[in-house]
Amino acid sequence: MALGTATDAPELRFDAGRRCLDLLATTHPGERLDSVDVLRAWITGAGLVPPGTPLGQADTSWLQGFRELRARIDPLVRGTLRPAGSGTGYDRALARLNELARAAPPAPRAVRAEDGTLVRRLDRPPDCAALLAAVARDAVELLTDPAARACLRQCAGGRCPIVYLDTSRGRRRRWCSSEVCGNRERVARHRRRAALTGTPPGE
Repeated sequence: MALGTATDAPELRFDAGRRCLDLLATTHPGERLDSVDVLRAWITGAGLVPPGTPLGQADTSWLQGFRELRARIDPLVRGTLRPAGSGTGYDRALARLNELARAAPPAPRAVRAEDGTLVRRLDRPPDCAALLAAVARDAVELLTDPAARACLRQCAGGRCPIVYLDTSRGRRRRWCSSEVCGNRERVARHRRRAALTGTPPGE
């Protein structure tokens, strides 16, 4: 999913290909997880809970927890884009990721909606540890899957830090978003050509 969802938080993105990568994307172009309300929107938009799940118990400690998890995942994911990660910082991040992944997320249930169709509900309200575990486990699965790791890409856009999973045909995707960074690069390329030929940019 690209920019914007039914979460009423159009600044959030869910197009990196994995939940853990979508979490990393919340740092660009600035801090996106800047309030508990936005965090609730991210949790729902990322599919961690079924739509309509009450998250009224979320508070600033949840915000701190998700930001910390993001900070732990970041060096581990980026380490796969370079030679194998190592060092004290990398090992600490890995240990913390594994620790956070231990909690058990709420079990999903299939229940009948008013119209008789089956919908997904959780068997108990999710707490912060359970939701962090769901994202941490997604990161563990990504980092330990050679095929998935091989699809990790850094956006080719200038100064764009977003890492995404390239599942395109031929693995030729260059941008985190064709509409955002891709379009920005195409405009910049057009302007460079116009400057070389002396053609006004609008022509």
